[in-house]
Amino acid sequence: MELMIAVAIVAIISAIAIPSYRSYVLQGNRTDAMKTLAYYQQALERCYSQNFSYVGCAQIPALPVASSGGYFTITLPALAATSYLLTATTAGAQVKDTQCTTFTINQTGTQGAQDNSGHDQTLPCWGSR
Repeated sequence: MELMIAVAIVAIISAIAIPSYRSYVLQGNRTDAMKTLAYYQQALERCYSQNFSYVGCAQIPALPVASSGGYFTITLPALAATSYLLTATTAGAQVKDTQCTTFTINQTGTQGAQDNSGHDQTLPCWGSR
């Protein structure tokens, strides 16, 4: 009887702790997108400071690429002479993060984020660092 009570207690604790732990892991992995977007943003700004254009930046690796941790795919869908929009989309194990599925940043440093339904989640996603 005592063994069954101990097993029940462990099961209850596990039912509470495991989902909470997974949530914290997903939240922690979001920094991978922020860090990789910042890297490409800096590379684009260095190119612009030398050429006065974002087009033809040879030091920018071909995109799309996986983020440094592999949790996001980085793309550059819009690149013009004076503007760009870098996007990080969940990949791999991070696709379970339904709150922050897409991160964006543009040439003015304006940050954006959306959930899997397309709703704005900029403050909770970028502010959760």
